[in-house]
Amino acid sequence: MDDLRAFCTVVDLGTVTAAAVSLGETKGSVSRRLTRLEKVLGATLMARHPRAVSPTAEGLAFYDKAQKSLGLLDAAAESARDARTVPAGHLRVTTSVDFGIEVMPEIIASFRAAYPQITVDLLNTDARLDLAANRIDLALRLGEAQETGYRAAIILNTRIALYAAPAYLAHRPTPTRFADLASHDMILSRERPGAAGITLGDGQGQTEQIAVQPAIRVSDFATVLRLTLAGAGIGHVPSTVASRDVEAGRLVQVLAPWATEGGAMRALSLAGRELPARVRVFREHVQTEMAKRFALELVPGTAPILPDQSGKP
Repeated sequence: MDDLRAFCTVVDLGTVTAAAVSLGETKGSVSRRLTRLEKVLGATLMARHPRAVSPTAEGLAFYDKAQKSLGLLDAAAESARDARTVPAGHLRVTTSVDFGIEVMPEIIASFRAAYPQITVDLLNTDARLDLAANRIDLALRLGEAQETGYRAAIILNTRIALYAAPAYLAHRPTPTRFADLASHDMILSRERPGAAGITLGDGQGQTEQIAVQPAIRVSDFATVLRLTLAGAGIGHVPSTVASRDVEAGRLVQVLAPWATEGGAMRALSLAGRELPARVRVFREHVQTEMAKRFALELVPGTAPILPDQSGKP
């Protein structure tokens, strides 16, 4: 690169001396660059004269293409430098189907309003896509970290709680004890932690293993949410997925504050010294929006708890 740049500068200015001053090098250094370049190419690029140099016919043809190539490389380098500081360009994000359907639309809409110069490609899939192979800038994943070699930042810690639609609770008594769940239609996802029922904790260190025979079992939390909203039973749903429906009064949390620890929501990106600006501002935006929505795990409007003497429902 430096040899090419030196050659083009000599052609532009007409002398090795002027080129050396422009490049901040010695006259001998520039001459050695020209000789080295000619040796590599196997062609004479410059005709040497006592007081000046001039490009040969081969040198002029090479100069035309080299100058254009240097311009493109300079533009590419500038673009790469800007990517670290200027939030612009295209962003590819992947997350789970349920989180992508229920949570991401509002986050992406507000992000695009703040950064209209960034376009977004959202891939909703429960498969753990390889970031490099699929050209993904950021992956939002729930649960324990399974991949290595990625940069990971925790967005929030999630809980999977029990919810019901008011229409369902209108003709079925609201559970106030763990044992009450046996008389209710439970809707569970195969993704739920634990194979023999569900483990509920109060957030203060107490946990209970609850044996549950689901009336409906589905493959993902998004479907659990839809069935719960339809009044089909009590659904075991991540708070991140259910929060908007709770705020709107379409769902009520039951047996609060007891819930299953769902693990951390992490933002994964390719390892490197510095994230591109478009990725960094998107991750920060997700963190800010999630903090707004889940500052409190107990969402206002949840059903009251009637504890027994042990303090457990």
